[in-house]
Amino acid sequence: MSIKDRYGPWAVVAGGSEGVGLELALLLGSHGVHVVLVARNRERLEHAAGRVRDHGVEVRTVAVDLSEPDAVAEVVRATADVEVGLLALNAGANSHGGPFTERDLTALDRIVRVNVGAVLGLTHHYAATMRERARGGVLLVGSLAGYVGTSTEAVYAGAKAFSRVFAEGLWAELAPQGVDVLELVLGVTRTPAMERAGLDLDLPGLTVSDPADVAREGLERLPHGPVHVVRAHEALLPSRLSPDRARVVSTTDRFLRSLVPSQA
Repeated sequence: MSIKDRYGPWAVVAGGSEGVGLELALLLGSHGVHVVLVARNRERLEHAAGRVRDHGVEVRTVAVDLSEPDAVAEVVRATADVEVGLLALNAGANSHGGPFTERDLTALDRIVRVNVGAVLGLTHHYAATMRERARGGVLLVGSLAGYVGTSTEAVYAGAKAFSRVFAEGLWAELAPQGVDVLELVLGVTRTPAMERAGLDLDLPGLTVSDPADVAREGLERLPHGPVHVVRAHEALLPSRLSPDRARVVSTTDRFLRSLVPSQA
């Protein structure tokens, strides 16, 4: 099955104005999939849309901050008349790092609302229709930060840990229904968001991924969920923390269903 047949005719790409999200949109456009780009910055959004349109596909833009209460509803309204076969959630770069007790709680709450609240709202809407059609895909862009808490990334790491475990559960639910689910776990990637955050991407010995490579790898691995660590950064994750997640999730899921027959 082609990319368009499996994940078309439309895809929603949140965080699609630059970096990995834009590369995903460009890749989808090259396969003939129409794209809805979602991001906060309207100028960057429209520039990205022009690049994707060069592939001869339709592109819609939704300039919205996903931390706002009505953001999910706005995206849903913008796609009410089209069939969305792929949801790619790339929004949520960490812009409020630092010790938890020294940071503004409102800013930290925004991290949770984008990486948890918006993820739940958008996935709940689009995955339900994919399940009805027995076709589609949900791609959550995660981070190695979600495997361990640190003194400067407690909230962001916690939100990304949620995303990874949520993807595992969603995969267990939807894979039998014909819907692909993948948490694509990134390490350091050369994106504008990371550069704006002040990361030294030229640090000697640092492995830095290219957004286009990451996008290709993510789309390639989407049918093989539930979790995939970008190959360039697999060595950063201790082997004891990265078992065969499909096996672990499937085994646990069967056990829990046996405990609660009413949910089977």
